[in-house]
Amino acid sequence: MDNLTHSLVGAIIGQMGLKRKTGLAMPTLIIAANIPDIDAVATLLGGHQHLALRRGITHGPIAMLVLPLILWGIMLWFDRWQSQRGKRPEKRLPVHKGWLLALAYIGCLSHPLFDWFNSYGIRLLEPFSSQWFYGDTLFIIDPWLWVALIVGIWISRKMDRNGPGKGTRPAMIAFGLVATYIAANGAMSSHAEQITAQAVKRELNLTPTLVVANPFPVQFWKREMLWRDNTHFGDGAYVAPGQVTLNGAIGIHRADSAAKAVLVGRNTDARAFLFWSRMPVVIDSDEGQTRISDQRFANPMVGDRFTVILPTKSGQK
Repeated sequence: MDNLTHSLVGAIIGQMGLKRKTGLAMPTLIIAANIPDIDAVATLLGGHQHLALRRGITHGPIAMLVLPLILWGIMLWFDRWQSQRGKRPEKRLPVHKGWLLALAYIGCLSHPLFDWFNSYGIRLLEPFSSQWFYGDTLFIIDPWLWVALIVGIWISRKMDRNGPGKGTRPAMIAFGLVATYIAANGAMSSHAEQITAQAVKRELNLTPTLVVANPFPVQFWKREMLWRDNTHFGDGAYVAPGQVTLNGAIGIHRADSAAKAVLVGRNTDARAFLFWSRMPVVIDSDEGQTRISDQRFANPMVGDRFTVILPTKSGQK
């Protein structure tokens, strides 16, 4: 998910009562909820190398053990540094080492959970396994989550002025609404994938090996339905509570040729892209190029960022 969502999740957890367990609770929760995204520096590499590096090692089990410890140490040092210089806020609660460490872990663990909810993918077991996991539940930026979390945090903080603990209830209600929203979207995606597979088999006489319910931005009740078998691929649309419409156009994805193109061309961008890609599609253009894309990101608004263009074999040296 986007970093605003991660930050709001850390904040709502604090407002549910955990911010009163120790000093520096809120900044620890918010920073911890974002810290796995330190792998964003991979985007500086250019090309498509970052696709193979993002949402991997810093989102895996070793990072989930180490990153909270590092943050914990930094926050303890910061509290001591302020105290030694007489700049520690008087209203700040005493720092409880045990609770501060626990909050660092809670915030950090929330990050891969929310990243898993979208269809972009996350390697939850890296470095022990490079398998990608997909939740297909939420669009990567969900304004409805923003609204629920921001309103919950605002009401909670406002009620806190009436006394410690007064804002806990609205924060818990907001968190419950968010959890219900996510669960409902997950169930919707699962149902959409099931009935789309049935529709492809019934209407097109093909048996999909993979069906993906790609969430829509804002319109959470819709899904872009993507399917493929060993040779063909196609798409359609789903609208809750259960209407599926298939696009009659069927293509040949040539996923096997994608691997061959990488082997022959020795193109590092293509290798990185195919490592990340869940639904690769290979097309030879009239200009003598091979274009590798992914069904999930075929929209022209983002497609250029998720496309690798290779010269054909005849154009290689």
